[in-house]
Amino acid sequence: MRKKNSVRGNLKVYPMRSLWMILLLSSIGSLFLNCSPKYSDISPPIDEFQEFTIAGDTMLTDKWWEVFQDESLNSLIDSAMQSNMNLAATWQQFLASRASIRSQASNKWPSIEASAQTARTLPEPDFVGGENTQLGFLSSYELDLWGRIGTAVNAEKFRSEASFFDYETLALSLSAEITTSWYQLQAAKRQLQITEDQIKTNEAIIKLIRSRFVGGQIRAVDILRQAQLLESTREQKIIFETNVELLENQLAVLLGKQPQEGIALDEASMPTVPELPDTGLPLDLVRRRPDLKQSFALLLAADRDMASAVQSKYPRISLSGRGQLRSNNFDNLFDNWAYSLAGNILAPLFYGGRLNAEVDRTTAIKQQRLYQYGQATLVAFREVEDALVQDVKQTERLENIGRQLELAEKSNKQLRVEFLNGFSPYLDVLLGLDQEQQLRRDYVAAQLQHVQIRIALYRALAGGFDTGRTIEDQKSKLDELYEQ
Repeated sequence: MRKKNSVRGNLKVYPMRSLWMILLLSSIGSLFLNCSPKYSDISPPIDEFQEFTIAGDTMLTDKWWEVFQDESLNSLIDSAMQSNMNLAATWQQFLASRASIRSQASNKWPSIEASAQTARTLPEPDFVGGENTQLGFLSSYELDLWGRIGTAVNAEKFRSEASFFDYETLALSLSAEITTSWYQLQAAKRQLQITEDQIKTNEAIIKLIRSRFVGGQIRAVDILRQAQLLESTREQKIIFETNVELLENQLAVLLGKQPQEGIALDEASMPTVPELPDTGLPLDLVRRRPDLKQSFALLLAADRDMASAVQSKYPRISLSGRGQLRSNNFDNLFDNWAYSLAGNILAPLFYGGRLNAEVDRTTAIKQQRLYQYGQATLVAFREVEDALVQDVKQTERLENIGRQLELAEKSNKQLRVEFLNGFSPYLDVLLGLDQEQQLRRDYVAAQLQHVQIRIALYRALAGGFDTGRTIEDQKSKLDELYEQ
């Protein structure tokens, strides 16, 4: 049976030439009215980049911590890249931003909706057939003449890039935090060992001077002073024992583990700090550091938001289509159908200044992002310069403490000889011993501080690195979680 064209409800029947007319008008509009704003040129927030005052010769790799040649440290960082909770949460934030891109890009495509409806009306004598059945679809599509939709998609893409750079920044910070905590732990263990040795030394000295006290060669107050030094050393031992346990707990949490479970940690020693790395050009640093790339991506997103706000002031042309099968009897539902095609032009005339206000708002945000990017760049330069100055001065300080320690050792040897021969009071020996023991602890603390300064320098110069995490891996993990 031949299908019949009919009119049902408010549906209007259009011949095919109407569709071609709509498309022709849209094409003419795109040719003659296409005056989409150009993206503004974003100049660097700093006109001239000055070279860093100090530069080394050693090349810095992406995995900067490998310069310490510590396999235990390498293993800890590799484990943390996969198990740290904050890092995993930031990765999910990046995946959410990728979904936002797809959501925004869907506006480029027509939207199609299907509908179905059936009803029965009683009493039937008043309504012939008694049934009302409808099947239909509705489609709408906006022509992106001025690029407003595409600009919005680009803005989301830049925000997604910023989210990824945020992830890289956190991964870099996590590697620095683990490295710092690891060597703080090694320094605390070294301090603990030194303190235990000093306790044994002080206990032996007490036994010695007590034997001399019996012979009348030493005063009782000297024994009390030595006992006080012994107790002071035992206090230091308590402090370092506490530090060791706290740092082990901190490392466990950084690795995504419960601190009460404990983690197996191999013994290690304080590393030898290598030569200064090649700092490169400041412009290379701007292009390399993920936090600066994040700031620049947010600036580009703000620029696209501003362009999209300007494009929202232009007319919009949209197409819509509707088709429907409708009948008072389900048996002949497919015998009657109707469709409508429509074109619509919406030109903003008066919105009470809302559109202009949005342009002003997005322009101000873009300028805000520009200044924030400039400030972040200056802070990055300062971090490098500060670390370079501190590294050089800390090297000098270590050498100075080393000379002091050497002189203290020689002085104490001489004082002990003089004391045993009765030429020096024990108070001089006690003061010299206390100073030497303190210098030994100070030297380890200075070594740790030098390592921390070098970590800060590497952190300031480093870029992103491969964490071993991919989008495909995360999707599979999410699928497994949902299946459970």
